[in-house]
Amino acid sequence: MSSAIGASAVSLADTRSKLQALASNLRTVIHGKDENIEVLIIAMLAGGSVLMDDVPGVGKTTLCKAMARSIDATFHRVQFTPDLLPSDILGASIYNPVDGTFRFREGPIFTNVLLADEINRASPRTQSALLEAMSESQATIEGVCHTLPSPFFVLATQNPIDFHGTYPLPEAQLDRFLVHMNLGYPDPETEVDILFSQATEHPLSALKPVLNRDEINSLQAAVRAMHVDRNVGRYVVELVKRTREDSRLKLGVSPRGSLMLFRAAQAAGFVAGRDYVLPDDVQRMATYVLAHRLVLTSTSKYGSVDKVDVVRELLKAVMVPT
Repeated sequence: MSSAIGASAVSLADTRSKLQALASNLRTVIHGKDENIEVLIIAMLAGGSVLMDDVPGVGKTTLCKAMARSIDATFHRVQFTPDLLPSDILGASIYNPVDGTFRFREGPIFTNVLLADEINRASPRTQSALLEAMSESQATIEGVCHTLPSPFFVLATQNPIDFHGTYPLPEAQLDRFLVHMNLGYPDPETEVDILFSQATEHPLSALKPVLNRDEINSLQAAVRAMHVDRNVGRYVVELVKRTREDSRLKLGVSPRGSLMLFRAAQAAGFVAGRDYVLPDDVQRMATYVLAHRLVLTSTSKYGSVDKVDVVRELLKAVMVPT
């Protein structure tokens, strides 16, 4: 792993230290959610976007802001509403009456970290404005292709309880998110810690960067260089294949999903301090990467079948390579 990031002169020990500092930074803002924080870091290193689906007030937006500050990245927040237009996200050409020319004004998508807050409140037309950016880190606007800043990833939130005025994310949109996770409520003692941690000021205001954008790009390149045995690749494909054959599912995981699980496993192995991927890395990330890509049949949906449980059952059924 150290050779893979040698171009940036970052040693293995230094890399581990900075990733631990990043996790520590986020833990000062979000208490009692160590696993969610690690999954968020894994997604960032894998170059993927994150969908956080949870009730209001559990820290989704705060976690996104803390991540942006911790990596010294540019950050834009867009509050998605029913009247939001694609141009409000992408930008548009503005007419200058003085010289009769048009000047392109960049939208908030031109940033390193884009927080799409309550993404399911916008219309499908507006949601689709993110598809190209999330897949290819570029945006085609008025026929011109614009490359987005690097690194670039979307952190989106949605409220699963309030359905009034919301538009469920279509499968094509869900498939662009590397991972889907829920923060959930903190335990009582952790919630007491939260009260006292914000007694005088919000801990977000004191947060300092521990990584920069160039280092993130180098770390993402190191993740892509992680060694993956071909048998582990076959394991990923077999898991995905089983989702396409399961009678409880109307739609299984796409090849994009298998690629994202492959990349997430690489990032998980990297965070664990290895330069190779184990089947354990695939198993650990499978529910985060695969479950939101599944579409249940009507019978399964109304029979209270849980998509996460489906993935867990498939993990038990598929032989693990040695």
